[in-house]
Amino acid sequence: MALSKTQSSFYRRLYLAHLIECGVASVPAIIAATGMPRRTAQDTLKALEELDIRCEFKPTPGERHNSGQYEIADWGPIDRAWVAQHAERLRHALGYPALA
Repeated sequence: MALSKTQSSFYRRLYLAHLIECGVASVPAIIAATGMPRRTAQDTLKALEELDIRCEFKPTPGERHNSGQYEIADWGPIDRAWVAQHAERLRHALGYPALA
């Protein structure tokens, strides 16, 4: 059964937050892990705030050109443990490859 646009958007946000928690925390790393286009990755990161998930960019000291990683500062109303427990289901539903 295909996901609706609403479901895929919601699942993508949850899975992206999970990836960040697992250390896949930069746009290039997210692209490599999921195969999603750069713009989709960037838009999804920004859209986390719509779920009250507070995601912050932490620049790498001494580096230029937005080098750094994202961190989930607050999961808001989302149960982080539930997302971790169901991450494989979310990944499979979105058609993303398994993490290496």
